[in-house]
Amino acid sequence: MGGSYEQKPTVPPLTLRLPTDVLRDIEKIATASDRTRSWVIVRALKVYLANEGSDILAIVKGREEIAAGDAHDMDDVIKEIEALVNTKAA
Repeated sequence: MGGSYEQKPTVPPLTLRLPTDVLRDIEKIATASDRTRSWVIVRALKVYLANEGSDILAIVKGREEIAAGDAHDMDDVIKEIEALVNTKAA
């Protein structure tokens, strides 16, 4: 992540319910870092999206590619690998 926080265009406000303990921690972090709660929440969401979220998006993309016919049959791939391995071993 790194770098400074850049203000980007935003959409209308989003309303969500947070468990009290999560909100308490967000407020403590915001106060300690002299930032807003929104800043802390956006940073947390960016970390999530860069990690677990990116894995989920990669799965979605893969499913879309398969649905579009952009995939390889696993049996064919295994045969190609075996042929390469056998050629290199010989």
